[in-house]
Amino acid sequence: MSTQQKKIVCLGDSITWGFPWGPSASWVRRLEQVLDAELINMGINGNTTSDMLRRFEGSVLQHQPTHVVISGCINDLLWGESFDRITWNIREMVSTAQANGIKVILGTPTAVDNSYLEVLIGRIRDWMADYARENGIPLIPFHQAFYDEEGRIKTELLLADGAHPDREGYRQMFEQIDISIFD
Repeated sequence: MSTQQKKIVCLGDSITWGFPWGPSASWVRRLEQVLDAELINMGINGNTTSDMLRRFEGSVLQHQPTHVVISGCINDLLWGESFDRITWNIREMVSTAQANGIKVILGTPTAVDNSYLEVLIGRIRDWMADYARENGIPLIPFHQAFYDEEGRIKTELLLADGAHPDREGYRQMFEQIDISIFD
């Protein structure tokens, strides 16, 4: 990388933003504390991947970042969005970022304490891992923070809603990040 200062936009939903405490409790803030980079938290509560794609120009491109972390999709599934639409949205964001010289990093969706949603989210995670591998895109396995050795969800890391991380959950999400992907 050139001498250009790293600028990283983190695009996502409430789990990127740090709900319910806000950005100061987010994994983004922890990452900012260890990287020599400017981090911009562009998580918006309730956003779907369609929302993220719609605001991509204003939330990502206008900042002229060197990197973008794209993470989301749980809200899509809650609203009944199709697998095809979710994956199309992600591919569109990736291609737009790459066309603008921005290094893309994908973050997997976290765990939800709902067996039906977990099946759907698992399918997105599997697709995301394959897509990232096939396209040489770094992947942050955020979901791994929320499973024990037997594959059970660590509900103690989630708020009562079963979807949002508690403060320790956000810390554990940060622990899944290999800092070298930002080199």
